[in-house]
Amino acid sequence: MPKSSLKNDSLAYSLLGAARAVAKVKAGNALPQALAAIFGQLNPPLQARGAMQDIAYRTMRRLGQAEALLSILASKPPSPAELHGLLCCALALMLNDDADAPYEDFTVVDQAVTAADSDPAIAHAKGMVNAVLRRFLRERAGLLQQIGNQPAARWNYPNWWIETVRQAYPSQWEAILAAGNSAPPLTLRVNRRKTGRDDYLRMLAEQGIAASALGPWAVKLERPVPVAQIPGFAEGMVSVQDAAAQLAAPLLDVQDGMRVLDACAAPGGKTGHLLEQADIDLLALDSDALRLKRIDENLQRLQLRAALQQGDAAGRQWWNGQPFDRILADVPCTASGIVRRHPDIRWLRRKGDALQLATLSARILDNLWSMLRPDGKLLFVTCSLWPQESEMQAAAFAKRNGAQRLDAPGQLLPVAQEGQDHDGLFYALFQKSGL
Repeated sequence: MPKSSLKNDSLAYSLLGAARAVAKVKAGNALPQALAAIFGQLNPPLQARGAMQDIAYRTMRRLGQAEALLSILASKPPSPAELHGLLCCALALMLNDDADAPYEDFTVVDQAVTAADSDPAIAHAKGMVNAVLRRFLRERAGLLQQIGNQPAARWNYPNWWIETVRQAYPSQWEAILAAGNSAPPLTLRVNRRKTGRDDYLRMLAEQGIAASALGPWAVKLERPVPVAQIPGFAEGMVSVQDAAAQLAAPLLDVQDGMRVLDACAAPGGKTGHLLEQADIDLLALDSDALRLKRIDENLQRLQLRAALQQGDAAGRQWWNGQPFDRILADVPCTASGIVRRHPDIRWLRRKGDALQLATLSARILDNLWSMLRPDGKLLFVTCSLWPQESEMQAAAFAKRNGAQRLDAPGQLLPVAQEGQDHDGLFYALFQKSGL
């Protein structure tokens, strides 16, 4: 990818970087990895990185609308992929319906044309970029009305995703889709070993940071700030974790001295929370060595310790044969419940993925169950909304293994409103019968 001649503090520069990231997503790459690749190639300053990331994420949330508009505005599909990405990014910025839209429309058009002109691969299309975007501004109302009856454009999800949500939640599907299109909050988990929730809220207030409580240890910032600017973060006073994810550790009811397994543990949010609850012998298992390193970094910041083990939760090579008192099984899934944090997921997943992942997760659950001591508890967690990955999986597991199901929240749907703001997760708690 050629270096850009654009000034790295310009919108054109950020648009071009975001367009390249969007092109990578369309080619099948996850957005975080796509952005990391762009950052590695361009080495942009922090401000430009933030702008590229913001534009790319906005585009993922508006991609259905943007692509529907392009099918009308462009005489043929824009090519190469970078040109398609640039037009989608520009349209997404102009489709912003927030009162605090980041850029004026005329600025977006001008800078998109400048971005195209700076890149030899798409410079030939700068006139087309100008024509498409200016036509959108002239005919905005009519164009939006024209695509309004297309589900993918109206909701900004693939048609199969919309239909799957509608079938699973016939009375709630619209609210679920809308919540998934909202920007996620920055929610913190207060480390009970270092301070209390109310004390931390007072600390934030003293520093002029508006925040509110979402749970016993959950604090939501009114406006997100860079992690480095969060009071007490570097000292391990708080961690970033969604309010729904903060339910896992308390549900397991760990006690001092217990042997606990956190399977599929990366990036380690629940690992840290378990260790904050009690003095336990915890093994954090993950198949990815790089992700294990991230767990270690998080634990060092929290000044907590756990044994880290690379291994496959569906296998047994890593297990020493000693049973666990508690097991947290946060199994692989389609991640359909956290789409507001990862808006690219909706465009990367396919309808058949849920069945494939549910089959893998069933193997993991059965394998881990055999490692649980009699009277021990296993918490099954998934960040999916699809019943075959959540409730149907839990019911089938209990039947196969004769597991006693205890009280747990079940399916939590994503919510984005005052006083209640969390992702969509599923919880099922099981206890193994005694000898």
